[in-house]
Amino acid sequence: MTVIQNKLKNKMAAGKTLLLILCVTMLLVSGAVGAKKERCNPQDKKALLQLKKDLNNPYVLASWNPDEDCCTWYCVECDSKTNRIITFSIYLSVPEGKNFTAQIPNSIAGLPYLQTLQLHHLPYLTGPLNPAIAKLTNLNFIRITRTNISGPVPAFLSQLKKLEFLDLSFNNLTGSIPAELAQLPKLGALHLDRNHLTGPIPPSFGSFKSNPDIYLSHNNLTGPIPPSFFKLNFTRLDLSRNKLVGDAAGLFGADKGTQTIDLSRNQFAFDLSKVKFPKTLIYLDLNHNKIYGELPAQLTSLDLQFFNVSYNRLCGKIPVGGRLQDQDVYSYLHNKCLCGSPLPNCTK
Repeated sequence: MTVIQNKLKNKMAAGKTLLLILCVTMLLVSGAVGAKKERCNPQDKKALLQLKKDLNNPYVLASWNPDEDCCTWYCVECDSKTNRIITFSIYLSVPEGKNFTAQIPNSIAGLPYLQTLQLHHLPYLTGPLNPAIAKLTNLNFIRITRTNISGPVPAFLSQLKKLEFLDLSFNNLTGSIPAELAQLPKLGALHLDRNHLTGPIPPSFGSFKSNPDIYLSHNNLTGPIPPSFFKLNFTRLDLSRNKLVGDAAGLFGADKGTQTIDLSRNQFAFDLSKVKFPKTLIYLDLNHNKIYGELPAQLTSLDLQFFNVSYNRLCGKIPVGGRLQDQDVYSYLHNKCLCGSPLPNCTK
């Protein structure tokens, strides 16, 4: 073997050794980097695993492997900067929900940075709303709907000062509406509809700072609307299918920005001819009440996409113009003496 061949052989061997060293180094670096990829906060992971256990290890949380980064787990979300858990959301179809049998556990309080809590379509989620929720002071969004939670709407929810959205609809909640909810300074929407709530609308609701959309339909609320409530300038209001009485005319006003009002299937009684409507109104349902008077001509200037005054005590000619003649006949039926298109012509 020549000297040149020996030199080449030595260089090749040295190259292989260097390549081997580089490969080992890259593997070590890769392993070190891989070890740092765990975003999940250890305290949050511990709390989530306890939460999973307390919820009876439902199938929907099967991906919660303690050996993996909890920021990759199903039903949760980590903040992009702090890496703390900010969202816990379970949404199941009805068949899947039948396998989810639990109550809201105390361990939910172990997620102090939580901003969004959603428990939806869980028919076997029972029991009351756990006071541990009050410890989640960063919550701004709560949706617990279509479950079988029961008991009262808890006053402790008023402690969640960052709350912007509260939806407790389609449950089995009972009792009166807590006056303390009006203390939520940022609330933009309140859904308490389709429960079994009783008693009056709290007078304190007139002191909401944020003019939230309010949905209280399909309950057993009674009594008149408190005068303080008329001060609100909400965008959407649904009080339908309760047992509310008295004068609701104060809900309207030419200077308000209301878009939809549903007062149907109550026992309201007031003179509709004296009402001044918001120019922004596009949805008005007053059916099945005891409302009297005539339909104001101002209704012709509104862009009413839905309008129903059937089953009341209205009289007189339906004003011509706007969207009033676009409504079907059923929107006007069963009044004292309404007439004119789309009803039969007036006889006088």
